[in-house]
Amino acid sequence: MSTSNAPRYDAIQIGQELPPMTFPPITRTTLALFAGASGDHNPIHIDLDFARAAGMPDVFAHGMLSMALLGRYLTHWAPQPCLRRFGVRFVAITPVGTQLRCSGKVVDRREEGGERLVALELVAADLQGEAKLIGEALVALP
Repeated sequence: MSTSNAPRYDAIQIGQELPPMTFPPITRTTLALFAGASGDHNPIHIDLDFARAAGMPDVFAHGMLSMALLGRYLTHWAPQPCLRRFGVRFVAITPVGTQLRCSGKVVDRREEGGERLVALELVAADLQGEAKLIGEALVALP
């Protein structure tokens, strides 16, 4: 797999914002398809009656679905072979119908082990700005 579409290390500066990306609303169909693809059939994500019995107003997205969207955002900026580390912290529930807007910022750049690396802070938030996931990544750039 090629890294030719990756940003160039020399063009990246600390504090630089990555272009944001907004995803379509998370639907019940999305949740059902993700449950099937991931094998995570927890009813809190797909069964309205179960969610209400658990005290929730509705079903909500799998945390790993939100992480997958943040990962998609990251690999849209730099191809997957460039990734050296990617992690998140789940900070809020993502209700069905939410549109996630992913953004990122360069917080460090360095050379290590023969690679030119940039460290990123990442966020997946709803359109009102409430963070759902806070992440970090380390990316090797040409």
